[in-house]
Amino acid sequence: MSRPPRPTSSSRSNCSGGVFDWEPALRKLDELNARVEDPTLWNNPDEAQAVSRERSRLAAQIDAVQSLERDLTDAIGYAELADEEGDEGSLEEARAQLRQIKERAARAELEALLSGEADGNDAYLEINSGAGGTESNDWAGMLLRMYTRWAQAHGMTVDVIEETSGEQAGIKSATLQVKGTNAYGWLKTEAGVHRLVRISPYDSSARRHTSFASVWVYPVIDDNIEIEINPSDVRTDTYRASGAGGQHVNKTDSAVRLTHIPTGIAVACQTQRSQHQNREQAWKMLRARLYELELEKREAAQAAIEDQKTDIGWGHQIRSYVLQPYQMVKDLRTEVETSDTQGVLDGDLDAFMGAALAQRVGATRDAA
Repeated sequence: MSRPPRPTSSSRSNCSGGVFDWEPALRKLDELNARVEDPTLWNNPDEAQAVSRERSRLAAQIDAVQSLERDLTDAIGYAELADEEGDEGSLEEARAQLRQIKERAARAELEALLSGEADGNDAYLEINSGAGGTESNDWAGMLLRMYTRWAQAHGMTVDVIEETSGEQAGIKSATLQVKGTNAYGWLKTEAGVHRLVRISPYDSSARRHTSFASVWVYPVIDDNIEIEINPSDVRTDTYRASGAGGQHVNKTDSAVRLTHIPTGIAVACQTQRSQHQNREQAWKMLRARLYELELEKREAAQAAIEDQKTDIGWGHQIRSYVLQPYQMVKDLRTEVETSDTQGVLDGDLDAFMGAALAQRVGATRDAA
């Protein structure tokens, strides 16, 4: 068995394509640790929270590199011992460990590319069904399940902020708040129109149907990021929350929808029993949407996104999910595809996200 090179400090510093520099990262972590231990920092809670988040994120990156290095050293040692003893079973186990370490290293390298100012933040994920009634509503519900499973598989939590059910099945719309490290950085690659082709379970003639649903993603922004909104530019509507929630929800107009008139951006929240709490959450979401709009303006590649939102249908999809007459999920931006359609619908999206992220970062570097 050929012997892999043992990890060194130089390989650590280059493990992320030069994005994650080891020695500067260690020095930066020492600085952040010192700031967190300074009692005066906590006189400004917003600044303290920002420093703590930055420290946690950097510490997690350093821990990931150190964990990979330890596991790689152990796997190489195990492989060498198995090779000396001629134990083919143990050698195959060592190979499997090395393949797993390689996959983890590839993901860590991609995560090091998440250097946008909001990439490390939590994310709002909004799903809307396209034209097609029950078919599209059911497809939107399938996407809701897919992203929930993806988030949970990566140790993230999902809160449903708003959900409007379809008449017969699925959802007309839903807004999720996904909480976890780099939630926005990963999920931003999923924004666009998703197309499903299948034999409809709602068609008595068993005909093949094509359905569309849109996914839009924007970051949960820090309270200390100031987004100026003129109150006169915002229309507030209240209505009764739908779905489970008890008698209080059914009898009072506790749900809140805010519409930013100049941009047409609308957000809604209905998860809290108190109208005040729903209003507060809706304002946070509106600030986040407007912040994301500013980020989009900085990227020429994102200029067409707002136009796409007006037509959830042909010509605008980023990914196709074909369940009939064959099994295939294909990303139309990166050409990444797989026949494991059930795995994808169960939340196995990393290959698509990774390719889209690498493409996006590459395009940014080329433009620079």
